[in-house]
Amino acid sequence: MKNIDVLVIGAGAAGLMCAIEAGKRGRSVVVVDHSDKPAEKIRISGGGRCNFTNIHTSPENFLSQNKRFCVSALKRYTQHDFIEMVNHHEISWHEKTLGQLFCDESSFQIIDMLLDECDAADVTIRLNTEISNIIRRDDGGFDVTTRTGAQWTCASLVVACGGLSIPKIGATGFGYQIARQFGLNIIPTRAALVPLTFDPELRAQMGQLSGISVDAVVQCNKKQFREGLLFTHRGLSGPSILQISSYCDEGDGIVVNLNPEEDAFDLLKSAKSETPKQAVHTVLSRILPNRLAQMITARHDLERPIGETGDKALRKLAMNVNQWAVMPNGTEGYRTAEV
Repeated sequence: MKNIDVLVIGAGAAGLMCAIEAGKRGRSVVVVDHSDKPAEKIRISGGGRCNFTNIHTSPENFLSQNKRFCVSALKRYTQHDFIEMVNHHEISWHEKTLGQLFCDESSFQIIDMLLDECDAADVTIRLNTEISNIIRRDDGGFDVTTRTGAQWTCASLVVACGGLSIPKIGATGFGYQIARQFGLNIIPTRAALVPLTFDPELRAQMGQLSGISVDAVVQCNKKQFREGLLFTHRGLSGPSILQISSYCDEGDGIVVNLNPEEDAFDLLKSAKSETPKQAVHTVLSRILPNRLAQMITARHDLERPIGETGDKALRKLAMNVNQWAVMPNGTEGYRTAEV
């Protein structure tokens, strides 16, 4: 049995960062992971370029029953500290939108950076290693055994297994299993940062829109986000939808403004007097993708010249552009959720 100071279960972003800091403080550290590769969620993040931080990050961006939970950690280690590490490793990056920072090249640069930092801090990493048993010692330490019989005794045990999202790359509920073993309170989990789905009837109506994206404002439960929205063959996705999904409970509807820059009713009213012979969907396509404009007007049975359309009908149509009320029937679940 090997005696060490710190055993970290999970070679993801959190586990590696924890191991690096412990190693820098002179602790003997071992990181174990059941996967054959470290940091798989880093690898796929940001479309393979790793959106490694956001310059506007603050405690208000983190959801918790205890809103002060992350304040101390984020004050002691800020996004600027991580950017300094990235710059030290000469990784080029760029700001995309709303403060999001991405690698210019590949997410593997961030993974390699963390592994290099682990090496520099004398951290040992053991992959393909599954934990079979954890025992709390009378002295407060832990005895940890793997499925192959390897054993460690550690003063501190860090559980950084991650959540349930994206099981195809190895996510499991092992961390929750450990929490239950030691009697820790577990708040019921649900998928977050996840696409929303439509019921079969709405999906049939919207299926033709798959692949269309717009800049949108999405609202739910007094929260709103303005970013891209993407129609999919199952429902809605894109950054604005992923963000709002964290604030939606089962049965909650959302309100979508499909063009925050334009008042659709003002546009339609002006067109009615200026170009009365123009089709309603043609007018609407000035501010929306053509397929989306056609679908919305067809749903309102307004496939006729705008001059022949009453103001009441135009106002109702405009509401579906600037205040489209949508009732998702669920999410795509942990299969595609980022959290």
